[in-house]
Amino acid sequence: MTDAEWARVADLFEVTGRGKPPAYPRRLLVDACCYVVRTGCAWRMMLPADFPPWQNVYRTFRRWVAQGRFEAMHDRLRA
Repeated sequence: MTDAEWARVADLFEVTGRGKPPAYPRRLLVDACCYVVRTGCAWRMMLPADFPPWQNVYRTFRRWVAQGRFEAMHDRLRA
């Protein structure tokens, strides 16, 4: 994701709140989710070393999909 694209959608993913601070930057998790979706690889296959472990990416992806964040991201980027 480019810096310009991230600037348009960062507020969807950079939600602050109570609880434990995130272990990985949100942009890195979004990039990892997009990588898996774009390449079509299985979740358990090894992600490139610069991404978080697949378990963290998968758990985050499922939560964000249920919250509709990726649909909102695509709507913003498409507009």
